Formats: sequence, C-alpha cells, structure tokens
Amino acid sequence: MKYLSEYRNLAETKKVLDEIHKITTREWNIMEICGGQTHSLVKNGILELLPEKIRMIHGPGCPVCVTPLNLIDKAIELLEQGVIVCSFGDMIRVPGSKKSLLETKASGGDLRILYSPIEAVSIAKNNPDKEVVFFAVGFETTAPANALSVLHAEKEGISNYSILASHVLVPPAMEAILDDKFCTINAFLGAGHVCAIMGIKDYYPLVSKYKIPIVITGFEPLDLVQGIYIAVKQLEAGRYELANQYSRIVKEEGNKAAINVINTIFKIGNREWRGIGEISNSGYVIKEAYRKYDAEVKFNISTIKVPENPNCIAGEILRGIKKPNQCDQFGKTCKPSNPLGAPMVSSEGACAAYYHFSTNLID
Repeated sequence: MKYLSEYRNLAETKKVLDEIHKITTREWNIMEICGGQTHSLVKNGILELLPEKIRMIHGPGCPVCVTPLNLIDKAIELLEQGVIVCSFGDMIRVPGSKKSLLETKASGGDLRILYSPIEAVSIAKNNPDKEVVFFAVGFETTAPANALSVLHAEKEGISNYSILASHVLVPPAMEAILDDKFCTINAFLGAGHVCAIMGIKDYYPLVSKYKIPIVITGFEPLDLVQGIYIAVKQLEAGRYELANQYSRIVKEEGNKAAINVINTIFKIGNREWRGIGEISNSGYVIKEAYRKYDAEVKFNISTIKVPENPNCIAGEILRGIKKPNQCDQFGKTCKPSNPLGAPMVSSEGACAAYYHFSTNLID
C-alpha cells in the first residue's frame, strides 16, 4: 500500500531509531505540534524507544483541546434556544462550564453529528423553518470545508444557515509557546496535514527568529522517527533549518485552491485558546461581507465568557510545561468517562493518549 504500509515498516523504523541513538550526545527537548503525532508516538511505544536524552514534549495541536469553554457554552446556548446544532463527533463530549453538548442533547437539544459541514447546509435547506448552525472547529485543515459550506449556502440562497467558527492557526501558537518564559523547546515537529493545506512559508520566519529547527512531519511511526532524526542531526550540528520530511504530501506552496476559499470567507484575527488565553492573529474570523453567516453575530452570543476549570491543567499540558500524568487529577477524577478537560476526551488529546495507551509513562 503506497505511502502507508512502508511507513509502518518495523525494520526501517528500528534502523532510524538506532541512528538517533548513535548521534545523540546531549539532552534535547522536541515538541510535536499535532495531537495525531502524539497518539502515534505513544501508541507505537516510540517514546520508550528513543534515547533517554531525547524528551518529546506534547504540543497544542488538537483543535478540540484548544477550543475554549466559552465556545462550547455558546453552542449549548444555541441548542437551548431551539437551534439545530451540527458538529463533528469529537466535540460532543467535551465539557463546557457546566455540561457538554451531548448532555444538552440528552435534555432535548437537537444536536446532529455529521461528517461534513455541507451536510449541515442540506439540513438547513430541508428545514427552512429552523435555524441551523455548524460548529466549525479546527486548525487550517478544516477551514476550507467550512468556508465552502458558507459559499454553498450563499449560492443556494439558504438564509437559515450559519457557522460558529473556532478556527485557530498553528504558527502563531508556536510563536506564543516560544515566547513563554518557561519554554525549553529545542526543535519542533510540524503538523504535516496543516502544511498540506497552507504550505510551509509561514515557518521560515520562526526558524530565523528563534534559531530553532522545524521539521514538517507525517504521522506514521517511520515519519515520526525520521522527523526526530532530522531534528536531532541539526541540533547536534548547531544548525537550524526548516525541513520537510512529509514531502510526499506537503508542497512548498500548499493547496492554492483551498487557500483561496479560506481567504474568501475568513480573515486573520485574535483567538482565545483553552488554557492558554488569547493569542494575537492566531485564528480565522468571518469577514464582514459574510457576517450573516456568523452565528455569534446572528444570535448575539459573542458576550458569553466563562472561566477555565481550575482543577484542569490543560493549559500547562498544551504549552508543553507538564505531561498528562503529572496532573494530580489524571486517571482519578479525570478519565475519558468523566473528563475535566478536552485533552482527556478528544481523539487527539495527549491525556487520552496516555490514559488509553501508556498510563505508566513517566517523565
């Protein structure tokens, strides 16, 4: 199977791991940005196979994990107003300030779990007497489909459709992490799927400004160990460059058609990140020309603000300051069946990865 089975090849993966052991002479902290990368590292036992001097730090690259409580509360408010709220399945159990979307559905809210925002447009067309909102959460990867849903609704003349947008951008988050006074990161593994959409040009300034290697990496075991090898090789040589391990998918310029549709509907603005706070110019907001499709404006819910759960250290985990099993609540009051925060319930959350695959991992 081209581009899949060969990147799960145990013998080839072991060869690269052996090379990492050979070249590693110093302690290095490497952050993988994407939650999918975190799950692959933990599930495949790669963390235990790396040299002791290599410490992988789990980053904020799970859009569900970084969606702030107030956005979930806004979606719940819409459900309680009688709006049909549509969402991907990974959002429905994430706790808001008092309850989750799934709990609101159990109380009578009309929550629809979909695979595509275009399905939500169809629901709006078939229910002209009801308002329909798609909970548009994600990094750059899901922004094109959400933007297309707005364009499709406009083309069809559907006025009862809107999106509750919570799109965040990876490079500004990386910069915020590097500016944190507690940051100890020496290199990054960049998120390959994000770069498949956006290209890699936004990472050159980070490499230059912070003098830090960034390796755009895939998600299979061989992808990850190759990415780590490239990063360590640069670090040991005192070099810092942008490298593209995932060149079979990621091109320098990205996907121009996807970028164009994003830029039609969205502009860059400030965004709040769960556990981190507001980061300047770190997300997409709907342009004025398409405000009638902005659920926050349409339903006047932009003022909903709630504090984070004080018992959840998601912010420290998402910034790479702590590992999931360093949380006092991990596996006790916080479990997938009763999560305190999104990283325990999301399919890409670091806490869920540790809980399901390696609860005995220690720092």
